[in-house]
Amino acid sequence: MDTSEGSTAPETEADDDGPSPQDGPRTGWRRWAMDTRPLRRPAFRRLWSSTAVTAVGSQLTAVAVPKQIYDITGSSAWVGYASLAGLVPMVLFALWGGAVADTVDRRKLLLITNSGIAVTSVLFWLQAVSGLDSVAVLMVLLAAQQAFFGLNSPARNASIARLVPADELAAANALGSTVMQTGLVAGPLLAGALIPVIGLPELYLLDAVALCVTLWAVVRLPALPPLAGASARRAGVREIAEGFRYISGHKVLLLSFLADVIAMVFGMPRALFPQLAAETYASYGEGLALGLLFAAIPIGAVLGGLFSGTFSRARRHGWMVIGAVVAWGAAIAGFGLSGSLWLAVVFLAVAGVADMVSMVFRGAILLSAATDEMRGRMQGVFTVVVAGGPRLADVLHGTAGAAFGPRAAVAGGGLLVVALMLGLAAAVPALRRYRI
Repeated sequence: MDTSEGSTAPETEADDDGPSPQDGPRTGWRRWAMDTRPLRRPAFRRLWSSTAVTAVGSQLTAVAVPKQIYDITGSSAWVGYASLAGLVPMVLFALWGGAVADTVDRRKLLLITNSGIAVTSVLFWLQAVSGLDSVAVLMVLLAAQQAFFGLNSPARNASIARLVPADELAAANALGSTVMQTGLVAGPLLAGALIPVIGLPELYLLDAVALCVTLWAVVRLPALPPLAGASARRAGVREIAEGFRYISGHKVLLLSFLADVIAMVFGMPRALFPQLAAETYASYGEGLALGLLFAAIPIGAVLGGLFSGTFSRARRHGWMVIGAVVAWGAAIAGFGLSGSLWLAVVFLAVAGVADMVSMVFRGAILLSAATDEMRGRMQGVFTVVVAGGPRLADVLHGTAGAAFGPRAAVAGGGLLVVALMLGLAAAVPALRRYRI
């Protein structure tokens, strides 16, 4: 691995079943298909399978909560308040959870937090089946669930570098991101189909059952304590602050976060989808247009994951992030300039592919450029950035759309992403130079 700033080899505890045919030259269609090398390692396969199961299950709850709140109140405002009730504990506990993940056995932390998420899903089911109809109870349960998720996510992501070698990190991230994006598409569709058949309460119960499968997979993971030689630490404010100092002192890590902030804050136009569906693409049918606009980016991301073999073996991770963010911005600008719904969907799908590539290599950089004792905290910050960026974008694009019109706001945001990313890459060479 390159020894440029911030680059350290991950200390892998990967299970190895011996040589795999996937380690040899990939010929024909296999050069383009999903890179599945990490799945031959039993420990990673268990972690990934747990993610695959909950990717869909968690979306059932994600649909059920706002639907139930709207049914109770008849107000979209309350649905928005509930989103905020979940965001704040998720952000706080993700930062703390990153520090905790650097001090304890990550497998044990995953068991505790997955159990907590499962219990909240059961409680969601109980309040729904009992007909309680209390928004306050729903918001408390949502806050608790998101707090457990905030604790869980840094430990889960930081564990990957202990389960696969450095040259498979990009492929591992592609596998994980693909199933998550698939869940974003399949979960809501499944929820919409199931609600009229089995009822809303049972969606919560299905999620709880899925989480039990997850627990079984996590039980079978190897122990993942802090590496030998790591000093004993607490998990307090000082350790969280130490994580931010670590980021500021390692340019490639800081730049990977900034790349995501640039892409998401200035280039995620989802807040304008309803207006564009009602005005620009109304002739296609507002409902059809709205559904296609929201589905296009996740579908593109899934396609990018399915063909991850085209990029997962790249070693210049920094250039891959730069290129992906520039491609994202250009595709979003093209979407903003599109008068045709079908052309708009194509541009958004291309943006989804670029987003998948960016996610894969930003995640790989975080795992390879940070030492194991800091990976939990890096993943905690990563969780906050991923969750917070699009919400800031909603405010920014909503304001800009009202001032300049939705299409101008979208196109301008996309072009701004391209300009800012190219400027950042030119001004600070650390990201351009980073490779494994």
